[in-house]
Amino acid sequence: MSLSFLTKIARSPSAFIGLSLLLLLLLIAIFAPWLAPYDPNWQHAAQRLLAPNAAHWLGTDSYGRDILSRLIYGTRPMLGLVGLVALITLPLGLFIGILSGYYGGWTERILMRFTDIIMSMPSLILAFAFVAMLGPGLLNGALALALTAWPAYARQARSEIQHLRNSDYLAAAEMMGINGIRLLWGHILPLCLPSAIVRLALNLAVIILAAAGLGFLGLGARPPMAEWGAMIAEGMPVIFDQWWVAAIPGTAILISSLAFNLLGDGLRDVLGESHE
Repeated sequence: MSLSFLTKIARSPSAFIGLSLLLLLLLIAIFAPWLAPYDPNWQHAAQRLLAPNAAHWLGTDSYGRDILSRLIYGTRPMLGLVGLVALITLPLGLFIGILSGYYGGWTERILMRFTDIIMSMPSLILAFAFVAMLGPGLLNGALALALTAWPAYARQARSEIQHLRNSDYLAAAEMMGINGIRLLWGHILPLCLPSAIVRLALNLAVIILAAAGLGFLGLGARPPMAEWGAMIAEGMPVIFDQWWVAAIPGTAILISSLAFNLLGDGLRDVLGESHE
């Protein structure tokens, strides 16, 4: 990452705040064992549903577990799932989109019809169906969300490549003997990557909400692992009396989604300036 790019991010309030929040979440996830005041799975029936106090800064849940400790450990499955979705979604979508846009013909028709089929289905409902078939778990949840999120990247990459397919830039590269994988990897992919990264940053906010939905329904990380969506589900029966049990993990989800939205909005401006 070049110094000029980092300077542009620092000058963009949205990108700087979003990136700072994400780095903070990453540090919390890495140093969770040292930051959490208690074992996140330790239950104490005599201390269940305590309000925030000096011993438990964010209170305790219905099992007497410290909410702050569970909130800190909950960053791990959240960031892990987001990372897995990004690693699957972006390469798969770009691969299908680049092949469709560059080669055209039957390759484009087959790949785009398959993409249209996936896009025609409600993504969240389709993800729930995948998890119901595969079974609950962090890896299965990430796989289900990734398999329903890639079509948007494929359509975007295909549209961009169609405009570039007959450009002088690619024609010059082909005249120099650059073709096949070298052309796709070294010349076409870098042209599609900036807009795809911006879309990914914006879409990951939606992925966080979907992952929380899976956890809320008991289809995310397996208990007793701390997971923000599951923490909200545990707090729903007592939301009118002990509101903090559900409100605190809900606020964490809101802040995480806001961080990705701010980063995506800032990257759109920064990468747009880089290509001017």
